[in-house]
Amino acid sequence: MRNFVLKLGLAAVATSFTGPAAAATTTTTFQVDATVISTCSVSAADLAFGTYDPLAAQPVDTQTTVTVQCTLTTGYTVALSPGAGAGATVAARKMTRGLTTDTLGYSLYQDTTRAQVWGETGADLVSGTGTGVAQDHDVYGRIPAGQNVNPGGYSDTITVTVTF
Repeated sequence: MRNFVLKLGLAAVATSFTGPAAAATTTTTFQVDATVISTCSVSAADLAFGTYDPLAAQPVDTQTTVTVQCTLTTGYTVALSPGAGAGATVAARKMTRGLTTDTLGYSLYQDTTRAQVWGETGADLVSGTGTGVAQDHDVYGRIPAGQNVNPGGYSDTITVTVTF
């Protein structure tokens, strides 16, 4: 038994002089990257003039909104087409009545005074810079007074183009 205790003691002394085994490690690095693109989205609410009285002395005015959302600092322009009405221009748009040749003239503007037409080129465009959140642009519509037209429903389709 004495021999066993002596061996046990020597084993305890021997293990106290050997430290824990050192762990080996190695490292590396890698790059993380992404390219953020400039992009925009656009939506528009319908423009409803309601009823038009050809005998009234005043024009019919209304407005709607075009909403543009672009990435931060992305410059953009918003163009409105002349519409689908035959012979329409951005200065003289035309709604049509069904499949007939009947037309009802109207205009779309950038400002509340209805002085600056909203169209497809140059000063007729609305410009902006993206903020990352939706930005509203009001469209002001007017049907001039005194148009001698047939009764019925008139409509047109405008294409909104955002260039960025």
